[in-house]
Amino acid sequence: MKIFGLTGWSGSGKTSLVVRLIPALTARGLRVSTIKHAHKGFDIDHPGKDSHNHRLAGATEVLVSSPKRWALMHELRGDDPEPALADLLPKLAPVDLLLIEGFKREPHEKIEVWRSAVGKPLIAPEDPQIVAVASDGPVPGCPVPLLDLDDAEAIAAFVMARCGLER
Repeated sequence: MKIFGLTGWSGSGKTSLVVRLIPALTARGLRVSTIKHAHKGFDIDHPGKDSHNHRLAGATEVLVSSPKRWALMHELRGDDPEPALADLLPKLAPVDLLLIEGFKREPHEKIEVWRSAVGKPLIAPEDPQIVAVASDGPVPGCPVPLLDLDDAEAIAAFVMARCGLER
């Protein structure tokens, strides 16, 4: 399974790009999965649902299954540390390409999504794993190839080439 990341500051458009990249990649015949890092807590469960009650009661893991999908929720309790990306990868079924959103400091190749309007500095000069920058305009001092943030097809082609997935 090939992995490739998208990184950047909050509000730069990482999720919007991922949502446009997935259909561009699957249209090329790839099976694609994603991992997204959330800096804040999140919940995919809802109060009053049985699975939510199981977690509140103290279950470490709750798996919910239906004819359409299944989801596994694992609670980090007490001093349990947040798992590293390497610990999460084996939990996924194999696909052609795993897109990783976030995980800024992990050592995999990534595209930085950068917009001047966000007002944050470019990460690429300090991170050798950033192999391109996708932006909606010029990027002063960009040390890597610059991609048009609005051209998901070109970005998909770039990712496939970097990962050796050209078909």
